[in-house]
Amino acid sequence: MSNEQLAGWTGPSSDTEQDKQERTERMIREAITAHPALEGFDFDVYTKGSYANKTNVRTDSDVDVVVECREVTYWEEFDATKPGRPSSMSAYEGEWTPAKLRSEVRKALEVKFPGEVTSGSTAFEIDSSSARVDADVVPCFSYRMYFSDGTYRDGTKLFKKDGTAIVNYSKLQLKNGGEKDKRTGGNYKKAVRILKRLENVLVSAGLAKEVPSYLMECLIYNCPDRYFTRSSWRSVMQGCLADIYNYLRIAEPVEEADRWVEVNGAKFLFSNQQKWNRAEVFTFAKVAWDYMGFED
Repeated sequence: MSNEQLAGWTGPSSDTEQDKQERTERMIREAITAHPALEGFDFDVYTKGSYANKTNVRTDSDVDVVVECREVTYWEEFDATKPGRPSSMSAYEGEWTPAKLRSEVRKALEVKFPGEVTSGSTAFEIDSSSARVDADVVPCFSYRMYFSDGTYRDGTKLFKKDGTAIVNYSKLQLKNGGEKDKRTGGNYKKAVRILKRLENVLVSAGLAKEVPSYLMECLIYNCPDRYFTRSSWRSVMQGCLADIYNYLRIAEPVEEADRWVEVNGAKFLFSNQQKWNRAEVFTFAKVAWDYMGFED
């Protein structure tokens, strides 16, 4: 695969697709703002994921919108003696329950998009049209993790339909990804787009299984900044794929400092809580390496 072709893969989705994405985001914001039951309460509406982080490509053009209820802040205190487990957490009993939040957000969306809203286990899915792209709308609450040294980490807490909860750090992802892109002269996000387009080719050819868009962004994020200043995109991708391959061909490191993390820096990239596993990603990395024609 030539350097010229890889260079052509560094750009974002087309202007037409971006117009549809922006229109979709705007209409969702209008729906939330216009809903009477939400008026006068503290809500923050913003985008997350590939669209917000500007790492999306043509086949990754849906829009993820967060509706964060700031009337409630769930919190936890982290106990370093119990890795992965909080020592205490908040409980809330009041007007803005998870059920009420989901109900009101659903009503707001159905007024704006009649017959086009589906309630998933975590998000509301809005179908695309000739003027819009597919969208996921995520209702959630403010969240804060406190540490023993007095610091804290802000995120959001999402309650699924079955009552279980997920903590996300979308704003940290945006911040950390932006900082890495700045350090690498804008080449980090370009390399992410190359990997995503490479994955599209491999999947279309039946050579690999689909890899989550966010996971590819995280894989490139963990590669050293120095790779992104190399003289050609083939060299950049050779360094990144070699790092990904070598990290995955051995067992997960024992030392936390040696483990790869999500772009948000708050979660380990490989753990039993993730939807993907090391073996599957290792297979993808090997296929991608071979397809690029790199030598072992």
